Amino acid sequence: MATTETTDPRATLRDGLPDRYLTPEDLTVMFSLPSVETVYAWRKKRVGPPGFRVGKHLRFDPAAVHAWVTEQAALEDAA
Repeated sequence: MATTETTDPRATLRDGLPDRYLTPEDLTVMFSLPSVETVYAWRKKRVGPPGFRVGKHLRFDPAAVHAWVTEQAALEDAA
């Protein structure tokens, strides 16, 4: 018998990464940021993960966010 589970779409992972593009709100939750404005400030200062616009909406590729996190960890280890 097959079981039917209700899962949060955010919990769906492929190779450890979400199966969809991330929103600024997703990054706020993932990194426990004080507000979504922090994500927009990162983008304005060009210090955060690379994002792109879909119309008026900002989105982030999960693989690019993962690469950015890895880069940040390497920079911290080198310091």
